[in-house]
Amino acid sequence: MIRISKKVAAMGLTAVAMAAGTLATATPASAAIYGAQCGSGYSVVNQLHLPDSRGTVFLTYSSATGKNCVVAKRNTSGSAVLIEAGLSVSPAGNHWDVYQGDYYTSYAGPIYLSAAGKCVDWMGRISGTEGGKRGTNCG
Repeated sequence: MIRISKKVAAMGLTAVAMAAGTLATATPASAAIYGAQCGSGYSVVNQLHLPDSRGTVFLTYSSATGKNCVVAKRNTSGSAVLIEAGLSVSPAGNHWDVYQGDYYTSYAGPIYLSAAGKCVDWMGRISGTEGGKRGTNCG
């Protein structure tokens, strides 16, 4: 029979608890991953995971063109649902400068806006669940 001291056993349980805590706070495996929908030279500068694990809204920027790009992407493709993306120079007001919305199986966008040196408002909506940010990514 193998005997383990209480101290060693407690250390093992602490390590297991720490590992479990790390796994619990990791990004969910179902989170949408940006797939370069905006094209070459665009990098993700901001993103927002939508509630209910519906998807993620990505804001990208190209320093070469001075343009921002938004994509609203589902976590998993499936039958077509209403997906929308909006982008404006801040403040957006009542209408988006650039908007796309329709029934898609995977994502809406890419939509583009020249906004070098300005703040932007951006959003995405998937099946009625909306998220976005206002007055961000200035410059």
